Amino acid sequence: MKFNIILIIIFSFSLTTYAQKPDEQDILNTFPNKEVVAYKTVDGKTLKMTIFYPENDKLQKKNPWMLHVHGGGWAGGSQYNILKKAFLGTFRGLLDNGVVCATIEYRLAKGKTTAYDAVVDAKDAARFLIKHAKQYKLSKKHYGVWGGSAGGHLSLLTALGHDSEFLGDTELQGIKPKFKCIASYFPFTSCVNPEIRPGSIFEDGKLFVRLLGAPIEEKPELAKLLSPTEYLSKKTPPILLLHGDQDDVLPIKNSTYMLEVAEQKQANVELLTIKGAAHSFHGKNISPSIDELNNYATEFILSHL
Repeated sequence: MKFNIILIIIFSFSLTTYAQKPDEQDILNTFPNKEVVAYKTVDGKTLKMTIFYPENDKLQKKNPWMLHVHGGGWAGGSQYNILKKAFLGTFRGLLDNGVVCATIEYRLAKGKTTAYDAVVDAKDAARFLIKHAKQYKLSKKHYGVWGGSAGGHLSLLTALGHDSEFLGDTELQGIKPKFKCIASYFPFTSCVNPEIRPGSIFEDGKLFVRLLGAPIEEKPELAKLLSPTEYLSKKTPPILLLHGDQDDVLPIKNSTYMLEVAEQKQANVELLTIKGAAHSFHGKNISPSIDELNNYATEFILSHL
């Protein structure tokens, strides 16, 4: 069924609004079917998402969709990180196969705001899309979530975290998303396991102040709440982890540890190791290649949607 997309006019200031670099703006312009939507207002700030639609001839009355949560160290980044090489191939592949993709803003971990607030916002974004599924031509049953780095961590928590512990907008609290799958790229997976910290940005413990709003010793309950591995069970949706074996920002131990916990709890988790790849899959001769890993992630997502 064809659907006439309402396009948002991109004003002259869109370069700073939509993308961080000119080349990213050029890439963004190759996606004509998109809509910018405000999904909540919190602390005086309106949070927006961009919904990207497949070509009209691939749209149906109810389309599967993926929610993308960007990275950036929990305190930076942009919803248009989805245009980076680690995700772009999968992004295009999903649209080509009729999957709507929404990428979101969320409150960044600065000042009194923590990673907990970011999870609440991501959950609210999913709740918003489910509530307004008819308006945006979305399925209420077939959807997943994905992201990388800090966004990989947040995407895991968006799907796995208990809704009752991450309540946000009062108008959305009755909606309980049930994601079909998660694709998490080079994520942080546990605040409570000190064995994954050596050689990472968490080694000296200072970054926990950003995530938790205080040193980890002062926030043990919140640390557990923000640890994706704590939620694994037989009932968790299928999870694909993608991680470079040369990552010195968030080492692959994050993903191998999650895989170990998953095996113990009989959760459906698989790991695609990218040989020779640093964080964000940087590297000259990585294996599988960027194209190959993007195709792998696309097929994983499509198989579960």
